[in-house]
Amino acid sequence: MRLKVLQKMLWAAVALAIPAYGALHLLDERAETPVAEVSFRPTFSLLDAEGRVRMPSDFAGKHLLVFFGFTNCPDVCPTTLAEVAQVMEGLGDDAGKVQPLFISIDPTRDRGLELAEYTAAFHPSILGLAGDEAQTRAAAGSFRIFYEREDSSGAPDGYTMAHSASLYLIGPDGNWLRQFSYGTPASEIMNDLKQRL
Repeated sequence: MRLKVLQKMLWAAVALAIPAYGALHLLDERAETPVAEVSFRPTFSLLDAEGRVRMPSDFAGKHLLVFFGFTNCPDVCPTTLAEVAQVMEGLGDDAGKVQPLFISIDPTRDRGLELAEYTAAFHPSILGLAGDEAQTRAAAGSFRIFYEREDSSGAPDGYTMAHSASLYLIGPDGNWLRQFSYGTPASEIMNDLKQRL
């Protein structure tokens, strides 16, 4: 019952966030650090909601769709995870060849089973990962992404997180393949993946 309520709340947030996409330019420009068109091998060592350490080698042979965000994000994160859910549904029988990962940049608030409930509200295949501050910084640096805590009196606990908003595609060999900028339609992401699977 609690999951159903959470799902309704998150999908409502997505519905509200989509019209706001036109206001994307209001996001901090620092939050979208361009990635050079050169292959590199990102890495991470982070805990899942059950406390197991997860690393890229755990997903060898699969394509990874990786997004960095936080569960208190009001718009960008739920919109992107909703698109990932559409991609996974659209892949049909090939969905098992792709592992979507949601890496928290706010581990203080996001560690624990609440992270699993959050990702499951979008799609059961999305795996949430969160480490300590050092592990999070290392993972973000490996993916060449930006994030930063920002004080905000209107946000939960008095702060929010500015962050890169792209979705990253990692190949079965662990190498970076490309990134999808925020707002890339799910159909475009799915078509790209279908050509690779």
